[in-house]
Amino acid sequence: MRELLNKLRRYEIEIRKAITSQMQGNFHSIFKGSGIEFDDVRSYQYGDDIRTIDWNVTAKGHGTFVKTFKEEKEQTVFFMLDLSGSQEIGITGRQKIDIGKEICGVLTLSAVKEASYVGLIGFTDQKELYIKPAKGSKHAYSIITRLFNFQTSSRKTNINRALSYALNLVKRRSVIILISDFIDNDYWKNLKALAKRHDLVIIHLFDNRESNLPRLGIVPLHDKESGKTHWINTSSPAFRQKLLKTFDHNQTELRQFCKKHQVNYLSINTRESYVPMLIRLFKLRNKARIKSA
Repeated sequence: MRELLNKLRRYEIEIRKAITSQMQGNFHSIFKGSGIEFDDVRSYQYGDDIRTIDWNVTAKGHGTFVKTFKEEKEQTVFFMLDLSGSQEIGITGRQKIDIGKEICGVLTLSAVKEASYVGLIGFTDQKELYIKPAKGSKHAYSIITRLFNFQTSSRKTNINRALSYALNLVKRRSVIILISDFIDNDYWKNLKALAKRHDLVIIHLFDNRESNLPRLGIVPLHDKESGKTHWINTSSPAFRQKLLKTFDHNQTELRQFCKKHQVNYLSINTRESYVPMLIRLFKLRNKARIKSA
C-alpha cells in the first residue's frame, strides 16, 4: 500500500504542477466548475492571464481590469466508480478496474488539497461501497485504502440503478466524476438528470480487447458478469466486425450525449498513461470556466 500511495502522490503532484504552470492568478483549481464563482474586479497586474480581463469595465477608460474569482465554501466532489466484473479486462495491474481506482485515488488527493469534501460511491448492479463526504488528508487515505481493499458482492452491472441512487443521495450541486466502461443499457434518462443537476465529468475506460481481440481461432471466452463461458471464433471476420461496430457505436453515443448536455468527457485506454489525459481534461475545464465568466 505504501508503494501505491507514493505512486498516486507523484501523479497528483504532476497534474497539479501542470495545471498551475498554465493558469495564473486564482486559476489553480483542479476541480474548477461549480466550485468557482465571480467575486470582483481589480486592476491588471503583470503576469495576469489576459483571458480574465473584464472588457466591459476596461472599456470605460479607467485602465485595464481583470475578473477575480473565489472558491465556493464546502465544494463537494463525488466519485462514482463501476466495480462490476466487466471492469476486470486488461493486462495484469492495468485492468480497467485498476485504472479506475488509481484515478479515484489521484483526484481524491487533489480534491482534499483544495479543501473540498470528497465522497465515493462504488457500484455493480447494486450499491457496493459508500463513503460519506469529508475533508482532509486522513479521509483521502481512508478512501484509497478502503477502495483498494474492497471486495464486491456482485459481478453484474446496473448503471441506471447507480445513477438513481446518486440522484436521491446527492442533493447539493456537486462535482460528480463517473468512471465506468459503460457496458450497459437504458441509463440515459438518469444520466441526463445527473448532468442537469450536477457538474458531471464522465471518464470512459476501455481496453483494446473490447474492439480488437487477438486472432486465436475458436477459444472459450469467460463472461465475468454472468459466470458463463462461450466458445467464440475470434478469427471470424463477422465476429470481429460486430465487436468493433458495437464498441464504436457505444463510444460515439456517449460522446454525443456529453456534447449535447455539456458534460466533460474523457476516454482512457488501459494501455496508455492516464496522467496526460487528466491534465488536458482539467485544463479544458479551467479554460471553459474563464470563457463563460
